[in-house]
Amino acid sequence: CFSPQAFNKTIEKDNSLAVGYFQRGFVHLQLEMYEEALSDYHLAFSHLRENPFIDYKQLGLRHILYAWEVLYSTAAVQCHLQQWQEARVTLEKAVVWRPERRTAILELALERVQDHLFLEPMLVPLGELFRPRKKEVEQLDSKDFLGKPKVISSIIPNDEYIGFEPLRPQKQGFYEPSANALR
Repeated sequence: CFSPQAFNKTIEKDNSLAVGYFQRGFVHLQLEMYEEALSDYHLAFSHLRENPFIDYKQLGLRHILYAWEVLYSTAAVQCHLQQWQEARVTLEKAVVWRPERRTAILELALERVQDHLFLEPMLVPLGELFRPRKKEVEQLDSKDFLGKPKVISSIIPNDEYIGFEPLRPQKQGFYEPSANALR
């Protein structure tokens, strides 16, 4: 069984990860935390940023999150909250977001809402949690992209030192200002 705390940690790391809110919403719904589930589904939909879907394959999650699925799950929560009219409006909005307007599942859901029957929410398939690719995880060792720091400019002529450190005491006679510099 998953806990909302696991998803909280994920969302803290990337709070624009719509699928994180979507999955946490499902967990909240299973725990009968309906207000939290409704909030998560609203956040998931807003983080889709008006895109019909987000393909998470590039991030290592073999799942595409569709806007209509988020709206369908939102309607499922609204049914549990006895918000039947809001659930109907949400499902009608989902019809607009359904790819190629294939709406049989949504028409069935609208009939269920009319009869005041609960909907089962959509979910990311079991076992399909975010896991980064193995080769990406192996490359997480720190890399030195900048190289060793170098002093580009020094007020001391012939200063050969490379690096950063506090001001060094000067050697006697090492730096003699010229007569022009004294003027």
